[in-house]
Amino acid sequence: MVERYYGEQVLYDDAINFACGEAYDHAIDEKDIHPVSRPEIDIVQVGGGQDLIFTATVTVLPEVELGEYKGLSAEKEEAVVTDDDVEAELKRVADRNSKLIAIEDRPVQDGDTVNIDFEGSVDGVPFEGGTAKGYTLVIGSGSFIPGFEDQLVGANLGSEMDVNVTFPEDYHSEELKGKAAVFKVKVNEIKFKQLPEIDDEFASDVSEFETLEEYKADIRKKLTEQAQARAERKFEDDIIKSAVDNAACDIPEVMVNNRLDDMMRQLDMQLQYQGLNLQGYLKMMGMEESQVRADYRENAQRDVKTQLVMDKIAQTENIEVTPEEYDSELARMAESYKQTVEEMKKHLHEDDIEYIKNSIERKKTIALLVESAKA
Repeated sequence: MVERYYGEQVLYDDAINFACGEAYDHAIDEKDIHPVSRPEIDIVQVGGGQDLIFTATVTVLPEVELGEYKGLSAEKEEAVVTDDDVEAELKRVADRNSKLIAIEDRPVQDGDTVNIDFEGSVDGVPFEGGTAKGYTLVIGSGSFIPGFEDQLVGANLGSEMDVNVTFPEDYHSEELKGKAAVFKVKVNEIKFKQLPEIDDEFASDVSEFETLEEYKADIRKKLTEQAQARAERKFEDDIIKSAVDNAACDIPEVMVNNRLDDMMRQLDMQLQYQGLNLQGYLKMMGMEESQVRADYRENAQRDVKTQLVMDKIAQTENIEVTPEEYDSELARMAESYKQTVEEMKKHLHEDDIEYIKNSIERKKTIALLVESAKA
């Protein structure tokens, strides 16, 4: 009935979708190729009583020519923690445990935290984003336009004043670059930061230790561990970079674009944690998404080449993930998520399992490079 009224042609799309998927998968296996892009399908022949013939054009995983990757050399930084480092960490902890005390008997000083209302204008016309009420600002933080915070020093509680500034030439808003602006400002509150005395009592309040000396020793131990971990990571990164630089391969454009897509999604997620999104951020910065992608492009190419080279090394060295290694990693992940292994397994999809195995393989490959390297 369909053929009689509409012709056989209307059935071709469904027929092609039905037949092409399985035939394409079979051809991929038969030819033992590894596509990195979606296929472009071109129908050569279709119709009743005829074979369906089509071509599928795909970008395939490139060949990687490895260079030297064993016995590489890199500098290994020494993990040194000085007394100044310990004192600096103590001051950071003290700062986190400070109190803001409201004051009324003196004007604003550098380092104070003020609550202000402001309205900005250029040539007497208010501009977008230039008005706020109850805004908290730390004087000397440099978070406002250059010159703004300096002019608040000396202002009294409740005072109203004009603050004259000039937007920088590299300001993110095209409309405001290099423009002179006036902000009408009212000072609502002035507070200063009261730091705790760094003594035994402070140590017992912020830590499990009773004395300041014990707390300092613990800080030194943790800072040393952190410095050692940073040195190890940098050494690993330098060895991997050398192995990647020594290798050669033609990186398919589609792989770079896929990596750029991932990077843009990650940026969007990071911005959402800050209450923004990618489009809002781009508008605020006066940028196009293409500019951000262009800025990220070199890193995307490096990421793709690194992945290709590490995969090739793993293949060359016959690095495989054993069931015991997979179970051990799954147990570690379950513990970090406060779940049982059985609960964890219920939520894992095939892609998740593959990702876990790939991450184990990557760690083993890095270990191979580092163990053979010279520090």
